Amino acid sequence: MNPTYPSGAYPPEAVALQGRGPDGFSGRPGVPTGVQYTTVNIPAEPPKDHITWSISNFLYGNIFGLGLAAFIFSIKARDRKIVGDHQGARKHGSTARCLNIWATILNTIFWILIIVCTVVFVPANIYSCDCKNSYNNRYNYGK
Repeated sequence: MNPTYPSGAYPPEAVALQGRGPDGFSGRPGVPTGVQYTTVNIPAEPPKDHITWSISNFLYGNIFGLGLAAFIFSIKARDRKIVGDHQGARKHGSTARCLNIWATILNTIFWILIIVCTVVFVPANIYSCDCKNSYNNRYNYGK
């Protein structure tokens, strides 16, 4: 233990670095230098469950039940992630993502058709309707 550093660790400046020295690779004399391997554990990104997207599709446009199915698979993915089964969570999350994509596409097409039909057909029906003449003709006024 180092008395100047109570934790026993030395500052980074005091630790000699390994590498090339004036006579080649530094190391212990008489021992052949070999390849050193370093393993770095990078934690995997947790699988996504797409729960907010599923709730949105379920509440605002559950066309053909795809929003409900996506919501169910999102809940399954979240449960699997909590249990620690990342492979199962990825599978359910991928299914939820696919269902959400299809639900979003179909909902968008549905609302575009509703808007187009409203803009095109409602004014056409209003202008083509001659309400005054049809009222008079129904009760035989003016004849």
